[in-house]
Amino acid sequence: MGNRMAFKCRQLSLYTGGMRKPTGWPMLKRFFLILLFISLAPLANAQDATKVERLANLLHLQPMFDVMRQEGITYGDDLDREMLGGAGGIGWQRAINEIYQPDRIWLTFLPAFKSGLKGADIDAMIAFFESDTGAKIAALELEARQALLDKTIENASKERFHALSEEGSERMRLLNELVDANDLVEFNVMSALNASYAFYTGMIQGRAFDPAPSDADVLKEVWAQEEEIRLDSTEWLYSYMLLAYEPLSDDDLRAYINFSASKAGRALNAALFAAYDGVTVNVSKALGLTAAQFMHGEDL
Repeated sequence: MGNRMAFKCRQLSLYTGGMRKPTGWPMLKRFFLILLFISLAPLANAQDATKVERLANLLHLQPMFDVMRQEGITYGDDLDREMLGGAGGIGWQRAINEIYQPDRIWLTFLPAFKSGLKGADIDAMIAFFESDTGAKIAALELEARQALLDKTIENASKERFHALSEEGSERMRLLNELVDANDLVEFNVMSALNASYAFYTGMIQGRAFDPAPSDADVLKEVWAQEEEIRLDSTEWLYSYMLLAYEPLSDDDLRAYINFSASKAGRALNAALFAAYDGVTVNVSKALGLTAAQFMHGEDL
């Protein structure tokens, strides 16, 4: 799971903290990783490109974007309510739909993913996810992400995480190994901090602050929220894993840990993180700029 969780369980939190901000500015949470614009880096080997597309199908990456779009629309509704007082209207909905447009997202993500896998053992990745265990894991991960669109299920999963953490169960020990195999918490925190900084940048460019904070002020504010971001990301990550892997035997989970810790597994995780992190920064900035423009009454 280490490699795939990089992209599927990234819950990015954007915070404003104590910086001078417009009236009604909330503490923003739960920006789910979605993609927008990214430079397209061609993959030199056409055969490898075909393999990457085959791998993407095995991982159910494209259907995952449909789930992420639903998450993004919900997040946009939260921003409208918390930052615009619910006054965004049709123009805001149109802007959010454009940012989370799934076809564009896919067409911008895939070339970056391909580029990140240059020189990697793609055959080993395909072999694992074509196995019975790998295929089952891929399907369960998609199903869990879909299930977490239901707040009741998400809250119940979080409660289970806290309960099992206190008990020190064997399942939690295995999940800890899975997380450690690819530094999933650290990658999530890093991406959340990057996204938060990008969101501020968009807000500043949109003239949301008067006076505009310095870059040093923004960095200080972002880093001040590191601990809370870490707690929030860890909770969501483990809650998701508990839900996704509940049907798996310990042997199945051990097989996933072994793959995640392998050279191929770590390469896959790194490629996913690199592709998603880069585009998440762009999306965060776009959201910040769009929100600032609407706060000024500039219906896009």
